[in-house]
Amino acid sequence: MRHRKHRHILGVKKEHRSALLANLASSLIKKGRIRTTTAKAKALRPFVERMITLAKKGDLHRRRIALSRLRDKEAVKTLFDERVSEFKERNGGYTRIYKLATPRLGDAADMAIIEFVSASDTGYKKSRGRAKSKAAPSQSEANAAAAAAAGEAAAAEQAEAAPAEGEEQKAE
Repeated sequence: MRHRKHRHILGVKKEHRSALLANLASSLIKKGRIRTTTAKAKALRPFVERMITLAKKGDLHRRRIALSRLRDKEAVKTLFDERVSEFKERNGGYTRIYKLATPRLGDAADMAIIEFVSASDTGYKKSRGRAKSKAAPSQSEANAAAAAAAGEAAAAEQAEAAPAEGEEQKAE
């Protein structure tokens, strides 16, 4: 059986593919976001996520493995010293792919943007359970209603004060 045998071939030989992924990964690590074809972005995602997981361990052996795969000392330094600190609490899902609406002009290839997920971004999660009841307003809604009432009261006081000043000027 051929379970779990899927690889992103990208229409090139193994050496070309590994060089391509190394260059794309280095650019992504240095810049944080790159624009490429959808197929290359989908092939790049597991490669980069493995590199980040490798960097989270952080020892010299893992750094040398990353250097052999990325082939760029500056990218490895950035990965191990800066990028990995953003993902200490996250267990996978370090990258996000946005598909772009307009294809590339020359060959009409589908384009995408691949970027790192920010540390504070929890991602899209479906709401579970029952919806909140409308009977009791939340704290923020109560604060907003109180602020609106205070604003209306201040406007009413100004409106009452303005005609009084106008009448004083006529009396003189």
